Amino acid sequence: MTDAADALSVAAAGLRAQSARMRIIAENIANANSTAETPGGDPYRRQMPVFEAELDRATGLETVRMSRATPDMSEFRLEYEPGHPAANEDGYVRYPNVQTLVELMDMREAQRSYEANLNMVESSKRMMERALDLLRR
Repeated sequence: MTDAADALSVAAAGLRAQSARMRIIAENIANANSTAETPGGDPYRRQMPVFEAELDRATGLETVRMSRATPDMSEFRLEYEPGHPAANEDGYVRYPNVQTLVELMDMREAQRSYEANLNMVESSKRMMERALDLLRR
């Protein structure tokens, strides 16, 4: 039964990591068109999740976790909007370096990974239930 419990532990870590990834992506999408609060200031900067291996002390297995989010240092998008309150002295507004299509693709990938881990949890649960059924006979 240890193998099923180990699989459950690894899948649970994967669920937590992908859930954290989806939160970062959702934040990026939510801020895709935000501007700076002051004229010529910097708007929201896209965040990227950073994953790292982590040793699960209870099982001795190596799992994954999102350790932090780092800012994407690519250039901001500039649009000429001289009447905008956040426009600089040349009339350009800085918009976040978030590309919504890229974020949506990342979200879909994270969702599929989340679903794969969820399927592993369900499979492990069924295997443990089956093993208990066999032991009861």
